[in-house]
Amino acid sequence: MKYSRHLLTTCSLATAVAISTLSTQAVADKARWTMTTTWPDSLALIEADRRWVDTVHRIAGDEIEIEFRAGGTLMPGGEVFDATETGSIDAAGETGVYWAGRSPAFALLGTTASLFNAVDYLNWIQHWGGFELYQEVYNQFNIQYLPYAILNNETGFLGRTKIETLADFEGKRLRLGGRDQGRILEQLGGSQVTLAGGEIYQAIERGVVDGAEFSSPGVDFQAGFSEVADYWSTPGWHQSATVLGVMINKDAWDALSEETQEKLKLAAQANLAWSISHFEQSATEGTLNFQDAGVEISQLSEDELARIQEITNEVYLRGACEDPMYAKVLHSMLSYMDHYGNWRDISAPFNMSRTMDNLPSLEEIEACL
Repeated sequence: MKYSRHLLTTCSLATAVAISTLSTQAVADKARWTMTTTWPDSLALIEADRRWVDTVHRIAGDEIEIEFRAGGTLMPGGEVFDATETGSIDAAGETGVYWAGRSPAFALLGTTASLFNAVDYLNWIQHWGGFELYQEVYNQFNIQYLPYAILNNETGFLGRTKIETLADFEGKRLRLGGRDQGRILEQLGGSQVTLAGGEIYQAIERGVVDGAEFSSPGVDFQAGFSEVADYWSTPGWHQSATVLGVMINKDAWDALSEETQEKLKLAAQANLAWSISHFEQSATEGTLNFQDAGVEISQLSEDELARIQEITNEVYLRGACEDPMYAKVLHSMLSYMDHYGNWRDISAPFNMSRTMDNLPSLEEIEACL
């Protein structure tokens, strides 16, 4: 009997040691990442980053822990691409618009001028080959990419100078993000001023720029632009939708198990659906807040928007013939619009996505491939 109790005690101890060893090994194997973003705490876009991190911790907290730092606390926002590429940090939230200098294709992966809306980006990413193209472009720089937020069209131009018609763009200095957007503005007679999001408020206040765009009405109101802007020109044709996502160092990504990778992808997909309704609700509240603050709103006419579309198409064709990867991404986007149109156009007025009859020519884009 004593021998049996001794044996039981010994087995129990061995089991406890084995469990403890396995637990210690699991903790040791847990991935620990440092992640930052281009957005400081003062800009509401950071909510998309924080929510993705929180979702990852909820569904994969035993496998990965992400230390998230707001933009500007580790490095300037403009340095996060290089830091992610080299592995100085494991991940960074951003929008591809900022990296067009590395590859023109980033301009389209981050936003479009007068083309996609939020549902178009969602459709294209999920089912029309967009996700794979993000990987193809970002992988060139040792980065895995997960799109995890989409905003619909941006506010437009806010400032102390009224812009009611296309003629009013002549001679204006406007804060404007994006290479394609700057080219369109140039043909409208304006000049592009590049400023970080945190510099826009003072630029409007001091008259450094005649007007500025940054994000959606909810984000722009929270940034305080109603305090320095008297006029608001709509719609935000320059960014008809915007994609935010997380860049992940490829070595850090490859070190994860396939199961953990899938969980990070699922967290990103959940964030995509959340983001559209979140930022649209925020945009609605922001619009009401701007109106209550006395900001005067004007809208460009349909004829003027049609003219912007013509200019935009020319800019797209120019970009496609300058860079093969840009042409490949643009061709995929336009092919989606053309294919989806078979259902979209006959389901009006209950359809989704933009209904357009003046798209850039697929044949002309193909000639540049």
